[in-house]
Amino acid sequence: MLTLTQFRYSADNFSYVVSGPESAVAIDPGAVDEILDFVSARGLRLTHVINTHTHPDHTVGNTPLILRSGATHQDIPALRQSGRLDIDGDPLIVHYTPGHMDDCLTFEIKGRLITGDTLFNGTVGTCFSGDMESFYRTVTFLLTFPDDTKIYAGHDYVQESMAFARIIEPENETEIARYLSLYDPDHVVSTLADEKRANPFVRFNEPHLVDTMKQRDLPVATERERWHSVMELY
Repeated sequence: MLTLTQFRYSADNFSYVVSGPESAVAIDPGAVDEILDFVSARGLRLTHVINTHTHPDHTVGNTPLILRSGATHQDIPALRQSGRLDIDGDPLIVHYTPGHMDDCLTFEIKGRLITGDTLFNGTVGTCFSGDMESFYRTVTFLLTFPDDTKIYAGHDYVQESMAFARIIEPENETEIARYLSLYDPDHVVSTLADEKRANPFVRFNEPHLVDTMKQRDLPVATERERWHSVMELY
């Protein structure tokens, strides 16, 4: 079974290491020293460096980590084509999830999703690609995973996200408070069920939010329209 380890770097970015008994893969590896210490302490061989997308804050560690570890960089087109990366015989599944950027990937290991800047804990990413339709398809795809799926994102925006949730959906205070009670800055994770209860940007079919959209004269007739409209509240 693969193990997932989270590393914080800069103010709020996260790197991840997915490891088996012998090998490891680094994702968005800005925490270069911490990753090298981790694999060394466990006697692991770092085989690959990969990224959820190509924004510079997620790729800044690529070159130094590759130079210091001898790992291979597998780029996003290659990952999309292969659809998986094997780590000691177990698969890291690759999903193409455009929206935040055109090249965004989500990585899946059993019961866990590494979502980069697509789905945060408590919010979603900004649609820098300009392709809101693809972002809608991505978010609705991610919502099809089981409710107990754990979400590991590219940044820690939990407190800011829940403060914003309180503004646009004050009727949901109980769930927002519950969400915040589960927040651990040393290990930032949520379940998909948590997101469905508190993250307004996956709750675009909820009556309170639909009423808010209507009050702002935003279209709400279809789910697709409600998605576009909730992002206007962002």
